[in-house]
Amino acid sequence: MKGISGGAPRIISWNITLRCPLKCAHCYVDAGEQEAEGVLSTEEAFKVIDQICETGKPVVVLSGGEPLMRDDIFAIARYGTEQGLRMVMGTSGYLLDQAMAKKLHESGIKAVAISIDSADPSIHDAFRGIDGVWERAVQAISFCRDEKISVQINMSVMQPAMSDVKEVIEVGTALGVRDYQLFFPVPTGRARLIEPRCAEEYEDLIRQILIKYRDSDLHIRPTCAPQFLRIADDLGIKNPAWGRGCIAGISYCRIYVNGDVTPCPYLPVSAGNIRAAPFPEIWNNSEIFAALRDPDHLTGKCGRCRFKTTCGGCRARAYRGADAFSPRWCDGLAPPDTAGGDICGEDPCCPYEPEEAAT
Repeated sequence: MKGISGGAPRIISWNITLRCPLKCAHCYVDAGEQEAEGVLSTEEAFKVIDQICETGKPVVVLSGGEPLMRDDIFAIARYGTEQGLRMVMGTSGYLLDQAMAKKLHESGIKAVAISIDSADPSIHDAFRGIDGVWERAVQAISFCRDEKISVQINMSVMQPAMSDVKEVIEVGTALGVRDYQLFFPVPTGRARLIEPRCAEEYEDLIRQILIKYRDSDLHIRPTCAPQFLRIADDLGIKNPAWGRGCIAGISYCRIYVNGDVTPCPYLPVSAGNIRAAPFPEIWNNSEIFAALRDPDHLTGKCGRCRFKTTCGGCRARAYRGADAFSPRWCDGLAPPDTAGGDICGEDPCCPYEPEEAAT
């Protein structure tokens, strides 16, 4: 590893468990009834938090699987809170009843992202593989708000239909939710079985979303679609809160359940394992992260694009290359010396063709 500092991480997503009661069609880690091998223990989790604090005070997203299936989840959240970290959680809401919401509040959880993929309960439940998930997710939102926990709705946009997005946001606003993350599909894990749609269709949907909500006081951000910043620029829409398009390895990373650190959940290339090297060493010295932090490493049309410092292209899709259009690829971790794709290549799912060289 070469010595290069990436600055302090801003967000860390942590797959704290791979256990989950649901059977979501798009699960990128293929979570289920069985726990992953080599899952970090409670004491190891505390050490990870201590090491994270050495790099700064990022937001730590406790994710899964379903994080509420870990018996020690409140102890981990409380420990992180005591160390001065902003601890938040991503959940389906299926297990989040009033008692759980109270425990989350007591452990210092500041915000919870709850998944709602459709305004139609039957569609959401079919997508999640269990009946009654939609109703529990809606109840969970109310329980969290009762405990003064901020709520964000995460929507997996599995088809490019503006009506679907609008209806989910309407459901959320009726519940008092102001924050929305719209996730565009990256076919990893079980999502590899979902037939990908035309890139131009999603491009058009992003444009519709930006136009409809340009004057709204809601906080809406397309995710896993860094080209939304290029589209926003074309529309004359600016929002400093959006930051950069793809932040993988730059201000964001994922800690996998076994301690592997990857640039993002959808880019399964390990930059190192915290059982072998402290998190600050991985964050600051990984050659993978160093490459992602230098826009001059980008190749193909991403390297020529004038938006390479703001959009950057989806690095997970670039890593997959031509397979980004195929549902055959599955998630998994690869050590740096056997990475099979080009993390700095062009994003094959971006239809934009640069007209001028980047400067």
